[in-house]
Amino acid sequence: MDIRWDTILGHEKNIAHLRRLWQEQRMPHALLFCGAEGIGKKRTALSLAAALLCMEAVADAPCGHCASCTALQAGTHPDFYLVEPESKGKAAKSIRIEQIRELQTRISWAPQLAARRVVIIDQAELMNEAAANSLLKTIEEPAGQMCFVLVTSTPAALLDTIRSRCMRVEFGMLPVAALAEALPEHGIPAEQAAVLASLSDGSLGRALELYADGGLELRADAAALLAELGSMDMEKLWQRSRALSELPREKLADWCMYLSMLLRDLLVLYSGGSQLYHQDLAGKLAALLPMLPEQSVFQMLRLLRGLQKRLESNANVRLLMESFLIQLRDLK
Repeated sequence: MDIRWDTILGHEKNIAHLRRLWQEQRMPHALLFCGAEGIGKKRTALSLAAALLCMEAVADAPCGHCASCTALQAGTHPDFYLVEPESKGKAAKSIRIEQIRELQTRISWAPQLAARRVVIIDQAELMNEAAANSLLKTIEEPAGQMCFVLVTSTPAALLDTIRSRCMRVEFGMLPVAALAEALPEHGIPAEQAAVLASLSDGSLGRALELYADGGLELRADAAALLAELGSMDMEKLWQRSRALSELPREKLADWCMYLSMLLRDLLVLYSGGSQLYHQDLAGKLAALLPMLPEQSVFQMLRLLRGLQKRLESNANVRLLMESFLIQLRDLK
């Protein structure tokens, strides 16, 4: 676990604000970190925890080598608590009241290593109602030196009473250029980094996920489909629909997302704009314009939205894809 402030990508103003609060001894007992998924909220929360717990902090930054920093990096700090959603059986992940009760028991003890205790609740929006109400009581009446950091991408899902008791810190999207520069450090080839950065909506986590899940391959397949529509016979159509229907539903949903983005880019080109999702495919997309009239692109988007909605049901995916591709081809 890297606990240094200077290794966090972006969010300089938020980090400076948090460090100033700590330096001036004005750190609230509860903070709410809000922003899209994968942009560094939890990473910032961990560095804040390290600074608050450090025994030899210099200029409001964790030293990285004291007993407290060493224990935190090893995941064994007795005064640090990380609460994350868990799945029970086939149920969706959530933060249950049992987890909050266990937390309440542990934080009732006196600090063992540091001067205070720090709690991070990741994906706090996934607390069930009982857990949220139980946590509210703890935040209202913290025992001793405490700091709670709630991390969420959907703050509206939290109780109003919890939000009102936390200092809110908004995290914005990361700049595309910064993402493109950072991705090679995660083992992503430089030639793919710029493309992934432009597709990830300012989220480092999303960019890494797209790379790991073969997002660029799905995008290439969606682009190839548009180029093939004019020459697609029924045999090729059946092959295409079969291959797509065999994808896991999550990957098929991503494929639909890429197709939607490509169609949107075609409309941008028709309007004379230049702000494309897929700047690297600008030439190939421009070559499609004579084959795909603007009105057809609008109709394709309507067909695609209908498909995406039906894919959320238990309908036969193979039949859905066959019907979709036939209608798409006939619009060329």
